[in-house]
Amino acid sequence: MKARGFLRGGRRLRLFAAAAAAALTSWTGGASAAPFCFDIGAANAAISGFPGPYAGACVDLTSSVIATVTFTSDEVAGNIYLMGDGDSVDVNVNATTFSISGILLGTNAGTGFTPGAFSDVGAAIVDGFGSFNLTVNDFDGYTHSADMITFTLTDTSGTWASASDVLTANALGFLAAAHIFVTTFPADASNAALAIGFAAGTGPSPAPEPATLALVGLGLAALVGCAGARRKQLDCGKRG
Repeated sequence: MKARGFLRGGRRLRLFAAAAAAALTSWTGGASAAPFCFDIGAANAAISGFPGPYAGACVDLTSSVIATVTFTSDEVAGNIYLMGDGDSVDVNVNATTFSISGILLGTNAGTGFTPGAFSDVGAAIVDGFGSFNLTVNDFDGYTHSADMITFTLTDTSGTWASASDVLTANALGFLAAAHIFVTTFPADASNAALAIGFAAGTGPSPAPEPATLALVGLGLAALVGCAGARRKQLDCGKRG
């Protein structure tokens, strides 16, 4: 009975190893042409009582020197998190020199909101999240906030290899931040914001490195080998 139980365990190990081998085979690595997207999910104390994520940020590389960055509000637990006022959105650009153009509101925030006049004000320190080398400000507060902000970056000192190469972490590890107005969904300018604060994002979790995946595969292969050896020992003992 023990031998049969161990054989069933060996089968599970072999299936697990086969799945790992398939994952290793399918891993391609390298740069991707896909947009680089991540959550703005870390909140400062002013809005930490409201669940995130608060916005999403996406970087789309359209050439080796031009990228479009888009921030989009999230709707969570009956609230929509609008962006506006000073430090409306902030990024840390991975370039020695760069320019910004085409600052737009992708959509309006909701009933009664007036599109704001957004402008680039250079570097700024965001409350709780450190310094960013590019900040986009709205000229006014809540009634001019937005649920989408987009702009174009141009690298004037080099090139970007992929969308994930356009931004780089600041001294505190954040790629981007936003000034968040917590608002009951659907947004209505006649109602005041429930809370106002800042949130930031560090980027998605990195994919496993090839060396790490290879070590996992070798470890599983060793386990399967041990299972086979143990089974032979049990079979020999049974025949004896």
